[in-house]
Amino acid sequence: MKKGIIIGIAGASGSGKTLVANNIMSALGSEKVVMLQEDSYYKDLSDIPFDERTGKNFDHPDAFDHELLANHLEQLLQGKSISHPIYDYKTHSRKKETRTVGPHTIVILEGILILNEPRLRNQMDIRVFIDTAPDICFIRRLKRDINERARSVDSVIRQYEETVRPMYFQFIEPSKRYADIIIPRGGKNKVAIDILSTKINTLLKSQTN
Repeated sequence: MKKGIIIGIAGASGSGKTLVANNIMSALGSEKVVMLQEDSYYKDLSDIPFDERTGKNFDHPDAFDHELLANHLEQLLQGKSISHPIYDYKTHSRKKETRTVGPHTIVILEGILILNEPRLRNQMDIRVFIDTAPDICFIRRLKRDINERARSVDSVIRQYEETVRPMYFQFIEPSKRYADIIIPRGGKNKVAIDILSTKINTLLKSQTN
């Protein structure tokens, strides 16, 4: 029997997915909600030389272990706990340690390609797409990668031109058609956050009745 609700939040890198997720968690009460990030499920590249890792396309569906992510979501929906992977962005590899997650009533899954994957889509109760202008997304990504991931300006720009932007138009933007709700302006759209929170509460009540 299904024991949880999954909310999928997709959109470009830097679109504001995490802020939307955090605002929903605040609105519902963080003790009820856990957030999973697709980024944590990047495939482990520790078996190849570091120089080769940095040249990989991290915005293509093949970069992610979506099978493991879908299996973990299924376990959470069954009221079980999971061993959530921890990804090191600086080395492009998974850390040996994991963190225990769950069980939780509400799972918020956020990531760039989650609506592109049929199995993940089918596990979601609500599908959300954050629609933010590409130039805003790029500026946010540039600041984040420099400050949090020890990247140079040139490397971020090169990656954006070679893979991030093309993959957005090939995979991410087309997945918008699968969304139940499209949110412009990301986490600053308080009306959309309120509507989502109300809908989630309605789903919760229907499960307990």
